Amino acid sequence: MNEIKEPRITLVGAGPGDADLITIKGVKALQTADVVLYDALVNDELLNLAPEHAVKVYVGKRSGEHYYEQSAINQLMVDYALNYGHVVRLKGGDPFVFGRGYEELDFAADYSIPTQVVPGISSSIGVPGLAGIPVTHRGLSESFWVVTGTTASGLLSNDLYDAVRSRATVVVLMGVHKLKEIVKLYQNEGRGKLPVAVIQSGSTENERVAIGVVDTIIEVVEEKQVKAPALIVLGDVVSLHKDYQPIKDFYAIADKE
Repeated sequence: MNEIKEPRITLVGAGPGDADLITIKGVKALQTADVVLYDALVNDELLNLAPEHAVKVYVGKRSGEHYYEQSAINQLMVDYALNYGHVVRLKGGDPFVFGRGYEELDFAADYSIPTQVVPGISSSIGVPGLAGIPVTHRGLSESFWVVTGTTASGLLSNDLYDAVRSRATVVVLMGVHKLKEIVKLYQNEGRGKLPVAVIQSGSTENERVAIGVVDTIIEVVEEKQVKAPALIVLGDVVSLHKDYQPIKDFYAIADKE
């Protein structure tokens, strides 16, 4: 007779991409999973931590391919919990940083299913840090913003219009396809010489980094062939990156060309 398992859901942040960057608590959750629902940016190596009997379901979202609507993911998560037991909802980065994690917990609460959250390293902090860019640094930045590049309507986030006027470090997630618009915003504020980094697939073997200033970053991104998934870091802290050239060097090169 099969054992009847109590339904429960654990929301686990998988970190920015490198499988080693998941927390120990996240590993323990995976080791006791009956079902793993995982997203597109989750490292497949982490699935090997789940028991052999565990059902593994890909529910990620990538441009140009079929994906589950959020409402369908919510229902799958609950249905699997009620029928199989422990569901680990494995999400890239941290579940509560543009991960829609609270929506999933709120849906589970309607079914009185116990839930737990295991935070993950957000790419907004971890990826710049791994690249040698602190999001705060004495004398350069006292705070940082984390902003989505695109809202549900497909437009730039209104917060970016405020962030561009701040002296804080600004980290834009899911915004590389809006880079030209973001550059224009900063140029309109007279900040064309502000250091910028665009980092693709941070912490993984596919990582690519483009370092420049607002006025040059589009060309550098094209030269380095940096594409999505990538994040953008705007602020004086980017000048601490080993590949950053002083602003005058950029313009001296441009003048010679």
